[in-house]
Amino acid sequence: MRNSSSRWWSLILVVVASGVLCLRLLGPHFTRPNAGSKIQDQSLTSPLNQPGGGEVPAEAYEVYSALYQQPQEPLAFAEDSQTDIPQVNGSCLKPSTVQEYEIAAAFVAANGRSHRWEKKFTIPAPYLLLSGAAIAKTQDCFASRGKNIAGCQAYQSLQHIRFLGVPGFDHTHTRALVSVIKMCGNQCGGGGVFEVEKSGSTWKRSDQADFFSNCSWMY
Repeated sequence: MRNSSSRWWSLILVVVASGVLCLRLLGPHFTRPNAGSKIQDQSLTSPLNQPGGGEVPAEAYEVYSALYQQPQEPLAFAEDSQTDIPQVNGSCLKPSTVQEYEIAAAFVAANGRSHRWEKKFTIPAPYLLLSGAAIAKTQDCFASRGKNIAGCQAYQSLQHIRFLGVPGFDHTHTRALVSVIKMCGNQCGGGGVFEVEKSGSTWKRSDQADFFSNCSWMY
């Protein structure tokens, strides 16, 4: 009886050991994160605002024109499109539905390259469209408020320069992501990426949602 019991226990131990070995060889391999490893910066792997994007699609003017029908201050837009999505450790966008994934991908694709805005906005108030040189001059004027600096007269009424991203639309073209950066100096400003939706024949800003709630900033 003792010999028979010993054989059974030996057989059980062999089976258990074999199972553990198979799990180690065939099972998923998990590695402990390296504490010294850097967080991936997607701005290096998928940079935005690269040159050479050409003209802005006509529909983009409709979106921003609707958003600025009642401006609270004199408007000045940068001539070249520019967006800012915080991309360290992933995008600030947190899509959770098929439609949100769609417009997030469309927005990133639309802003991979910088596009050239023209004076095609339908806005009731006059506005400026600034070249790179004019933006640099305006920034200098912002920094010297109250001083009589030559060439600043044309920009005295401005409080911000707005840098607009190209909208990323869903396939129905009734929802989109847009981006606005407002700069009031070299170290002054804010911005954000947010959703808009088409209501009838015009566009309006969507209610706040988790999808883009982390995509606003200021300094």
